[in-house]
Amino acid sequence: MSQYIPETLAQGRYKVGPAIGHGGMAEVHLGTDTRLDRQVAIKIMRSDLADDQVFLARFHREAHSVAQLNNPNIVSIYDTGEETLANPDGTVEKAPYIVMEYVKGQTLRDIIKENGALSQRDSEQIIVGVLNALEYSHRMGIIHRDIKPGNIMISDQGVVKVMDFGIARALDDSATTMTQSQGVVGTAQYLSPEQARGETVDMRSDLYSAGCVLYEMLTGRPPFTGDSPVAIAYQHVSQVATPPSAIVPGLPKIWDSVIAKSMAKDRQNRYATAAEFKHDILAIMNGGRIAAEGYNPLTDLGAARGAETTAMSPMTSATAPIASTQAFGRQAAAPTATAEKEPEQPRKKRHTTLWIILGIIAAALVATGVWFAVDQTRNVTVPTITAGMSETTAQEKIQAAGLTFKAQQDPNTDKPKGTFIKQDPAGGTSVPKGTTITVWFSSGPESSVIPDVAGMTQSQAKQALQASGFSVSSISVENSATVAKDHVTRTNPAAGTSEPEGSSVMLYISSGETSVPNVTGRNQNDAQSLLIKAGFNVTIQQQNSSTVPSNAVIGTNPSAGSIVPQGSMITLLVSSGPQQTSVPAGLPGQSVATVKSALNALGLKVAVNPSNAQDTWTVDSVTGANNTNLGNGGTVNAGSTVTITAQQPNNPSRPATPDSGSGSSSNAGSTASGSSTGSSPSAKTPASNQSSTTNSQ
Repeated sequence: MSQYIPETLAQGRYKVGPAIGHGGMAEVHLGTDTRLDRQVAIKIMRSDLADDQVFLARFHREAHSVAQLNNPNIVSIYDTGEETLANPDGTVEKAPYIVMEYVKGQTLRDIIKENGALSQRDSEQIIVGVLNALEYSHRMGIIHRDIKPGNIMISDQGVVKVMDFGIARALDDSATTMTQSQGVVGTAQYLSPEQARGETVDMRSDLYSAGCVLYEMLTGRPPFTGDSPVAIAYQHVSQVATPPSAIVPGLPKIWDSVIAKSMAKDRQNRYATAAEFKHDILAIMNGGRIAAEGYNPLTDLGAARGAETTAMSPMTSATAPIASTQAFGRQAAAPTATAEKEPEQPRKKRHTTLWIILGIIAAALVATGVWFAVDQTRNVTVPTITAGMSETTAQEKIQAAGLTFKAQQDPNTDKPKGTFIKQDPAGGTSVPKGTTITVWFSSGPESSVIPDVAGMTQSQAKQALQASGFSVSSISVENSATVAKDHVTRTNPAAGTSEPEGSSVMLYISSGETSVPNVTGRNQNDAQSLLIKAGFNVTIQQQNSSTVPSNAVIGTNPSAGSIVPQGSMITLLVSSGPQQTSVPAGLPGQSVATVKSALNALGLKVAVNPSNAQDTWTVDSVTGANNTNLGNGGTVNAGSTVTITAQQPNNPSRPATPDSGSGSSSNAGSTASGSSTGSSPSAKTPASNQSSTTNSQ
C-alpha cells in the first residue's frame, strides 16, 4: 500500500531519498546519514502494521537484537526508530523504520532472473557466504525465517550479504504460517515443511530454505512451482524435488545428495547446523568426501506423507492423534480391498472376517488411547542447558523432551545479555512429562558512566574504575605536553561514556615526553606564548633573513615535531630582517671609477646614471632603495643595488705656450727684466729654504 514518505527522519539526521525496493511489509529508500556523512538504506514499515502494539513491541525488541549482529556476510543495522508522520490530508500515522548498511550491487534473485542457472563455482561461493551468515546468526540466537534469493545481495565487489534478519520473526515469535492475519512469513518457494504446517521453527528451517536457494542457483528454477502459494507449500510437505542432475546435464550427482539432505522433510534428517552444511560444500570445492554422500531423499518421505493430513489444515494439536488413528485405520482396512477380488465366500465366513477386522481396529484404538495416556504421565529427564546455548536452543531442547519452557530475565548479573544463568529443575532431573522448566537468562549488566581519571596515577585510576564497576583491560603509553610522566592522560572509552558495568577500559599513560609544536612563520610573541602554554621554556635568538619578515619565526631548535622531555628549553629563531651594509660618506665629488670600486668592495651592486657616464666623470649623488640619499653615508641591505648619478666635468682652454722667436720676446724679456730685481732672489729662496731646513735637521 502507498503511504506518505517524509523527506527526513530522526529530527533531520536521515535524509530520505528515492525508493530502491519494496515488499509486502516495507519500502526501502536510499538515504543519507547527515551526522556521519554516509549513504544508508532506510526501510520504512507499512503504517497499517504500526497500529498493532504487539507487533510494535516485538519489532523493536527484535530490531534491537538483530542490531547486535556483526558479520561481514550480514547487512548491518545502524539504527531503528519510529516516526510520527503528518499526512498531507491532515491525518497522523506511525512509521517504524530501520537504518541499514547500503550495499551497492544486485540481489541473487535478479542475477538468476537475468542469467539463469549459475556455475557450480559461483553457486559454491554464494551458498558459503549465506551459510556463514546463518552460522553466526544462529549462534547469536536469531532465526531468519525468510531465506530466499531476494534477501541475498551480491555487492559489486562480490561479497555475499544476507538481508532482512529478524523481520519475519518480529511478526510472530511462536510460529511461522502463511495466514493472512499474521502476514506472509516466509516465501512459498523456499518454505520449510514445518513452516507450512504452522509449527515452531528452528535453525534447521533456515537450512531447508538455504537448500532451496542452492537448488535454484544450480538449476535456474525453484524446487517446487504451482498455481498458488498453498499448492507450492503442499509440495514442500509431501513431495520430493526433481534431482538437480536430472535437470542440468553433466551436473555431478553429489549435489543431489547435498540438496536432498538440506531439504529433508523431517528436520531430524537435515543438516543439524549451518557449519555442517558448509562443511559439505567446502568438501565438494576441495574434492573431499561429504557427510551427505548417498543420502536418499525418500527415507523420510513416509513421515512427510503421514503429515499430509495436518499440512495445510487448521487442525489443533488435540485432534492430531485422531488423524493418526484414522490413517492407521485406513491401512488396517487395506486387506478388505484384496478380499473383494477373491471368489465370493459364504455369508457367515464374510461376517466372521468382518468382525475380525473390526476387532483389530478396536484393539488398535484402545492400544493407541492407552499408549497416549501412559505417555502423558510417564517421567522424562530434564535436558541440561549450558552457558553457550541461546534462549531459542534451550527452548527447543526442553520442548523436544515433552516439557514446557519458561524463560526468565536475571538482572543481577554482569554476564552479557542473553547468557544462560540457571535452570529449575536442574538438568538430569526426572520429572513428569509436561512439567514447566524455568530457565534464567541475563538481561545484561547495568550501565554506568566511566569516571574521569585523567591526571591520576595508574593505581589510583584502576581503583576509581573498579569502584565504578569497570576493569582495566590494557595500558598504553603516549606523549603528553601537560600530564606528568606515569600519570593517566585519558581512557578508551572516554570519560563520561555510559557503558555496561563490567566492561573493560583501556588506560593511556603519559611518557613524560612531548613533541615540539610547529610555530614557523608566527609572530614572535604568539609563538612564545604558545610554547610556554605547552609547558616549554623559551629563549630568543635573532637571525638575519632575506626571506622571512622581521619579527617572524624562522624556526625552532629543536625542530618542530621533535620528541623532547616535558619543560625542555626551546630556542626561537626570530628574523631580524636582511643583513645591513654601511655606505661611507664623502662619495659625491669623486670620480665614477673611484666610487664604483668602493661600493663593489662592500658587496653592493652599482647602477650608473646616465648609463654612458665615463669613469672620469664626477659623481654628483649616491642613493639607495626608495631614493634614499646616501651622500652623507647610511645603511642598505647587504647585496642591494646603489645608484650613482654622474656628470661630465668642465674643461677650460689651456694658456698659450711662450715662443723665443716670436715678436713677443721683448714682452717676455721685459717681464723677466722687470722682475729680475725682486724675482731673482725669490727664485733662489726655495733652494735656500730647503738647504736651511736640511741644516736645521
